Amino acid sequence: MSEHNESRTQVTVTLPDGENRSFPRGATGYDIALSIGKKLAHDALAITVDGKVQDLHAPVPEDARIEIVTFEHPLGREIFWHSASHIMAQAIEELFPGTKFGAGPAVEQGFYYDISSEHRFTESDLESIEKRMLDIGRRGIDIRREELSRESAVDYFSSTRKDPYKVEILEDTLKDTPKVSIYHQDGFADLCSGPHLPNTSKLKAVKLTNISASFWRGDSSRETMQRIYGIAFPAEKQLRQHLARIEEAKKRDHRKLGAELELFMLSQEVGSGLPIWLPKGAVVRNELESFLREEQRKRGYVPVYTPHIGNIELYKRSGHYPYYSDSQFPPLTYIDDLGREEQYLLKPMNCPHHHLIYSSKLRSYRDLPIRLTEFGTVYRHEQSGELNGLIRARGFTQDDSHIYCRQDQLVDEICNAIDLTKFVFATLGFDDIQIRLSLHDPENREKYGGTKEAWEQAEKDVREAADRMHIDYVIGVGEASFYGPKIDFIVRDALGRKWQLGTVQVDYVMPERFDLSYIGSDGQPHRPVIIHRAPFGSMERFIGVLIEHTAGNFPLWLAPVQVAVLPIVEDVHDYATGIHRMLLDAGIRSELDTRSEKIGRKIREAEIKKIPCMVVLGQNEQAAGEVSLRRHRKGDQGTMQTGELMEKLLTEIRERT
Repeated sequence: MSEHNESRTQVTVTLPDGENRSFPRGATGYDIALSIGKKLAHDALAITVDGKVQDLHAPVPEDARIEIVTFEHPLGREIFWHSASHIMAQAIEELFPGTKFGAGPAVEQGFYYDISSEHRFTESDLESIEKRMLDIGRRGIDIRREELSRESAVDYFSSTRKDPYKVEILEDTLKDTPKVSIYHQDGFADLCSGPHLPNTSKLKAVKLTNISASFWRGDSSRETMQRIYGIAFPAEKQLRQHLARIEEAKKRDHRKLGAELELFMLSQEVGSGLPIWLPKGAVVRNELESFLREEQRKRGYVPVYTPHIGNIELYKRSGHYPYYSDSQFPPLTYIDDLGREEQYLLKPMNCPHHHLIYSSKLRSYRDLPIRLTEFGTVYRHEQSGELNGLIRARGFTQDDSHIYCRQDQLVDEICNAIDLTKFVFATLGFDDIQIRLSLHDPENREKYGGTKEAWEQAEKDVREAADRMHIDYVIGVGEASFYGPKIDFIVRDALGRKWQLGTVQVDYVMPERFDLSYIGSDGQPHRPVIIHRAPFGSMERFIGVLIEHTAGNFPLWLAPVQVAVLPIVEDVHDYATGIHRMLLDAGIRSELDTRSEKIGRKIREAEIKKIPCMVVLGQNEQAAGEVSLRRHRKGDQGTMQTGELMEKLLTEIRERT
């Protein structure tokens, strides 16, 4: 009897290291953190209970696996920045009474809040808001969660808070939600699912960075609001480090470096979001494509080419139209000489074209897997405000592949696609990779094609492949494509920013829509499974990220100009011309500088161009039949015979080090 009562008054929690600890029922995340150590309790922001995040001061109701969330935890910054948006809203309300509040989420680098106010905010206002936010932090206000019925929340925001935007959310977005939560901090309150910081004292440093216009709920027909962006930290030192990274990011901006290094251009005469590759940029792109083509050939892929437009009925069949109709260019209407009307779309996806290639002939189970690959250019009508050089464009080229395989081949093929993607990233110097398994939301079935059973099988296969490849991953519920789950590769660049690049997707839906089949060993038709796979994702986006990751300092094999030949005096011009020709004949991209400039200036200009190698030639080198080698950012590498130079460079290029 006593053991039974004991079990009812205790909960057992399992820590990340596997240790089990018992606590009185009703113990909170803070109690658990404090039992581990005072510093952890001080740094704790929230807690996960069996993977679900909750407020630090909420009780742990039953036995569970728990993890304390600090600022450095993958969830910590989002919680901190979302709370900071509430603190900013409180500061604005205290300074500018009558302000109404729309949405205030955390974003990749900080937070924002959309607000409605008769006051037009200025840079000086931002400074005042920052000071008030820090004051609210010093007050150490407890942030308290209140749960209430949706109807009670409507009444609260109608009569007490008098915020029509929250009422609209409650009566529209949350109309089918019986219970909601409100977070209170002093007299300020906000509709939010949480979790939030336990106390405003966690906020020690803040910088409000920008003011822009926005539309309520992103609808251009609705009222215009003011959006204030900011970022906050639990320590002033972290803010200083962040601002330093911002300055470094400005220097690395791919649009700035793209112009300076003559890689690409953007012209309004051509059209917004339609980049043009200049000769040096075309070299970088061609080298990347050649690298992937070579690797794909080794792995059994076969190339195809498809047109830039297609009949609209093709995309209706695939579901890309109308699923993505908002991001597609308007259809092109064509009337032939017999008066028949047809509509075409600029190709938004390569997938449907590849499916038709597969179905163009009878396939046997012995033919599978079939791996089709294409560097296919597609077009999306992105909003003007979202365009960002190469990283967000309206015309871009995907390194698209579709693998058609049998069910018994599927997991192996997913593993091979994962392996290829990891190999690509490792070769390009992206060694900090997070992998997200993007699954469907079973509560929102109308968003997805296919049957419940097909989705269960596809997600089982994706998990099995990820586990077999021993990759750590996080789960993203509701992040799947309409046709299947995804494995998304998110890389962290040299400045710590995250970019979603490569993807591997499993598809049981398109084989049904396109009536794809193969003849099995039993002589009967069977459905193949499709894997959509793109290591780079978009060539434009990948190269834009790569420019910023490397600050334009490409490795030797990828650099547009690999070697600058720099004669010191005119007497060695013939010798320099011979070295230059030898490099070109070996397939090494070389540039000869015979200007009558001092060698120091030639070297400086080659450094500015970020040319990896400089061959400096004077009378001593000519007499000895040698060269003097310099490396970009490393300086003098000594003299060597021309044969040694060639072997050194060709080995480095061949091995893509």
